Amino acid sequence: MFRTSDIVILGIIVASAAFTYKVKHEAEDRMSEIRKLQAQIRYEEDTINVLRADWSLLTQPARLDRLVKIYEKELDLKTTEPTQIVKLSELPERPLSIEDLVASGADMVAGESDPVTTGAVPQ
Repeated sequence: MFRTSDIVILGIIVASAAFTYKVKHEAEDRMSEIRKLQAQIRYEEDTINVLRADWSLLTQPARLDRLVKIYEKELDLKTTEPTQIVKLSELPERPLSIEDLVASGADMVAGESDPVTTGAVPQ
C-alpha cells in the first residue's frame, strides 16, 4: 500500500507543516512585541507633548511676572541691572599660586588622575 518513498514524502510534508507553524507563531509573537513597543512609543510621545505644553504654560512671561510680584518681598528679588551682565573676556583672571601647581602635581604623582573621562582617551 505505502511505499518507502511515500512515507518519506509524508514525513517531509509533516515536518514542513510543523516548521511553517513554528515560524508563523514566532512571527505573531514578534508582531505582538512590536505593537506593544509602538503603543509605548505613542504613550511616551503623548507624555512629551503634555510636558511641553505644561512647560509652555509655566514659563509664560506674564505668569512669571505675576509670580515675581507676589513673592518679591519673601524671596528678596531684585531686577538685573545691565551692568551686571559681562562677557567672559571681561572677567579678571584668577591668580595662580605656586602652591596650587605643587598640589596638583603631587596629586598626579600619587596616582590620582583627572576625574573627567572622555570617549576619545582610554584610561
